[in-house]
Amino acid sequence: MHQDDIKAIFDRQANSYDQRQQKTAPIRSCMYLLLDSLLAELPHDAHVLCVGAGTGEELARLAAANPGWIFTAVEPSGPMLDVCRQRASAEGFADRCHFHEGYLDSLKTTAQYDAATCFLVSQFILDEHARSEFFGEIAARLKPGGLLASADLSADVNSAAYDVLLHAWVRMTTGGEVSDEAIERMRNVYANDVGVLPPERVASIIEAGGFTPPVLFFHANLIHAWISKRA
Repeated sequence: MHQDDIKAIFDRQANSYDQRQQKTAPIRSCMYLLLDSLLAELPHDAHVLCVGAGTGEELARLAAANPGWIFTAVEPSGPMLDVCRQRASAEGFADRCHFHEGYLDSLKTTAQYDAATCFLVSQFILDEHARSEFFGEIAARLKPGGLLASADLSADVNSAAYDVLLHAWVRMTTGGEVSDEAIERMRNVYANDVGVLPPERVASIIEAGGFTPPVLFFHANLIHAWISKRA
C-alpha cells in the first residue's frame, strides 16, 4: 500500500481512532509502564521525537510523567495531528510541543533529540531496505547514544503459532467470534499491506538503520517493542 493511501485511511479515521483502539489499550498501557523505566535515564529537560505521533497517546503519557520534557510530534495525517494538538491543549502540555505535519524526511536533520518513539509505524513500510532507511532517518536526528523505543506487529507468518496468534488477535480487536473469512481477510492484509516480519528480522532492520542491537522489552500477541541506542 502506498504511503498516500495509508495517510488517507488515517485521515478518515482520525475522529474515531482512539475509540477503535480501546480494545488493545491495556496492551499499550503495559508497554508504556515498561517504557517509563527504560527512559528514566534521560535528562529532566530531554528533547523527545515522536514519529507517527497519531492522536498523541504516547505523547500524552510521556508528557504527564515527565513535566520537563520537550516534544516534537511528527505525523503526516493532518486530521490525526489536529486531534493530537487538541489533546495536548486539553491536558496542558501543548506549550512543550512542536507539531510537524509531514513525513520524517521533511523534518530538519539535526542531531538534537535525546530519545525517539516510533510505535506501530515502520510496519507500513514493506520494502526492508526502505524500512532500514526510515530508522536511519530517526538515527540521524538523535544525539550520539540517543534512545529509540519502537514497536510493530511482528510474527513468523509461515509458522503454526501465527495461526493461533492471528485468531486470538482478530477476536480481541473485533470483540467477539469471527468468521473464517474475516480471519483470511486479515491474513491477506498483513501479508500484502503490512510488513509483519519475524521479530529477529525487525530487530536486524532497526540495527541496520544505525542502532545497537535492539533489546525486546515487550511482547503481547502480535505487538513487539524494542529499545536500542544510536550506534
